[in-house]
Amino acid sequence: MKSTDIEDPEYFHRVIDCQFACPAHTPVPEYIRLISEKRYTEAYRLNWASNVFPGVLGRVCDRPCEPACRRGRVEKEPVAICRLKRLCADNREEVADLAPPVPQQKNGKRIALIGAGPASLTVARDLLPLGYTIDLFDDQAQGGGFMRSQLPSFRLPESVLAAEVNTILEMGVVTHFNHRVDSMTALLSEGYDAVFVGTGAPRGRDLPDLPGRREAHKKVHVGIDWLAGVVFGHVTTIGERVLVLGGGNTAMDCCRTARRLGGENVRVVVRSPKAEMKASPWEIDEALHEDIPIIDNHAPLEFVIRDGLLAGMRFDRVVSVQDAAGNHQLQSTGEPPVFLPCDEVLLAVGQLNAFPWIEPDAGIVFNDQGLPALDPRTLQSASLPQVFFGGDAAFGPRNIITAVAQGHEAAISIDLFCQGKSLHDRPAPQVYLAGQKMGVHDWLYHNQIAETGRQIVPMVAKAKTLKDRLLEVELGFDRQVGQAEALRCINCDVQTIFRADLCIECDACVDACPESCINFVDNGPEDEVRARLKAPAGNLSQSLYVSLPLPTGRVMVKDENVCLHCGICAERCPTSAWEMQKFLYQSAQAGQL
Repeated sequence: MKSTDIEDPEYFHRVIDCQFACPAHTPVPEYIRLISEKRYTEAYRLNWASNVFPGVLGRVCDRPCEPACRRGRVEKEPVAICRLKRLCADNREEVADLAPPVPQQKNGKRIALIGAGPASLTVARDLLPLGYTIDLFDDQAQGGGFMRSQLPSFRLPESVLAAEVNTILEMGVVTHFNHRVDSMTALLSEGYDAVFVGTGAPRGRDLPDLPGRREAHKKVHVGIDWLAGVVFGHVTTIGERVLVLGGGNTAMDCCRTARRLGGENVRVVVRSPKAEMKASPWEIDEALHEDIPIIDNHAPLEFVIRDGLLAGMRFDRVVSVQDAAGNHQLQSTGEPPVFLPCDEVLLAVGQLNAFPWIEPDAGIVFNDQGLPALDPRTLQSASLPQVFFGGDAAFGPRNIITAVAQGHEAAISIDLFCQGKSLHDRPAPQVYLAGQKMGVHDWLYHNQIAETGRQIVPMVAKAKTLKDRLLEVELGFDRQVGQAEALRCINCDVQTIFRADLCIECDACVDACPESCINFVDNGPEDEVRARLKAPAGNLSQSLYVSLPLPTGRVMVKDENVCLHCGICAERCPTSAWEMQKFLYQSAQAGQL
C-alpha cells in the first residue's frame, strides 16, 4: 500500500463522517464543541457560513449527518446533531455583522434568481458581497419557497423562518414578490448576465387514472397544494375521516396537519412495507405518537362513490417480492380488496418538476425525466451557458440542505462565468490543522468519551398541540441538556497525526489503544493488509492510515473506521511520534481563491 497523503484536504475530511455526509459540509464537531462551551453565537456563525439556515435546519433537516455519526459505532444512538444546531440558533445573541458587508459600488453584473427557496437565497447570500445586483422573483408574497408553503408551523414556526430569510433579503436583494415568471424567453431578453432557476419541484403527483378520481375531485387533494392552502389560510377544516396516501415526509406533514384541522380518524396508507417508507424515522414516530395508524402493503384500486359522494377507497393487498435481479416488486396477494371509508383523501405520492414557463424554443434542453440537462458539477445548463439550476429544480425532489449545497456551487459557477473563467477551475476548500497539546496529558479539547445516552428532547403535551396547528411540538434542548448532549461528540475532527521519523516502534500506542486500531505490520496489498490487522478492517468505505516505512521495514497502519480520537496514543508515545491536531475543513464559496 502507498503511504497516506495527509496533505490531501479530502483525506481527513472523509474521516469526519458527519461533516462529510452533510451536503453543505458544515463543520459539525467544531460547532458542537462551541456549544459544549456554551458559545452559542459563535456556533451559530459557523453554521450560518455553510448551511445558511441553522434555525430552520435545526428543526426540519433530513439529518444525513446523524446516520454517519461515529458515536453510532460506540453505542446505538448518534449525537443529536440536528437538535444541537437548533440549540445554538435559539440561544444566540443578535449580531449586527452576521452577514458580510455588501459593497455600495456594484460590479456591473446583474443576476436573476427565479424562486425564493433555499437554493436561490443561498446564491443571493454568496454573490451579494461580491458586488452583484440580485433580482429575486417569486409568486409568493414572501421568501422561503417550499419551506414556507409546505412545512407546517408545528414543525417550523414562521418567526424562525422569517428571521433567517430576512437576514439574506436585507443584504440588498431586489425582490419581486407576487411576480410569477411566465416566460424564460422574456426574462432572458432583459439582459441578465446569468439566470438561476430555483423553482423546486412544484407539482404533486396525482392519480388521475384511478376509477372515481374525477367524481371525487372536490374531496381529493394533492398534498403539497393542500398544505400550501393551510399555510396561507385557504384551508381551515377537513372531514372527520381522512386517508393520506404516501409514505414520505409530505405524507407525514399532511396527516399531522389533518389531525389539527379536525380529522378524528386519520390514517396513512402506503403501498410498500413500513420498513421501506421514505419518510424520516422521527417523522413516522411523531405521526404514530399522534395516534395516526400507518397501513402498509395496500395499493389503491379506486375511489368509491356512493350517491354522488366520496365514501371511501378500495385497496389491493400486496407483498414485496424480490426478483432475480435483486429488485423489489409489489405483487398482489390475491386476497379480496380492502375497503377503507373516508370523507377526504390527501395524495402525497411524490412530486414532479414542472417548467411550463420555459418555452420549447428558449434554448434549454431537458432529459427524458423532464429535468434540465446539466453539468452535475457546475449546475450549468448544457445548452444555454448563462442559465443555472439548483435545488429540486436541478435533479428532482431532495431536501433543504442539498438545495443549500447546490446554491453554494451554483454561486461559484455564476461568479466564474461572469468573469469569463473556466467553471471547472473551482476554488479549493479552506483547510486548517492546529495542534491540541497543552501538557503531557492535557488537550485543548474534551477527549473523554461521555458515557451518557442520547438526550431526549421535551415535547408539548399531545392534547395541547393537536388543538393548535401553529404551536411547535418540540421544545428543544435547554442549555444544560444541550451541553450534556454536546459532550457525547467524539471529536472526530481532531486527527491522529503520525510521524514515522520519530517512531521507535516500542508499540506503546498499540498496547494502549482501546479500539485496537493501531498496527505495526509488513506492507502488502490493501485487501491482504486489512485482513491481518489486529482487528480486521472490513469497512472499505473508510481508508487505512498508512505511514512511511519505518526502520524495521514495517509500516504503521491505523483503521480510521473505529478510531475514537481519544488521544491515548499521543499520551503514551515517549517520542511524540503521535500528535493530535484539529482539522477544520470549510467548503469553498464564491469569490474565494
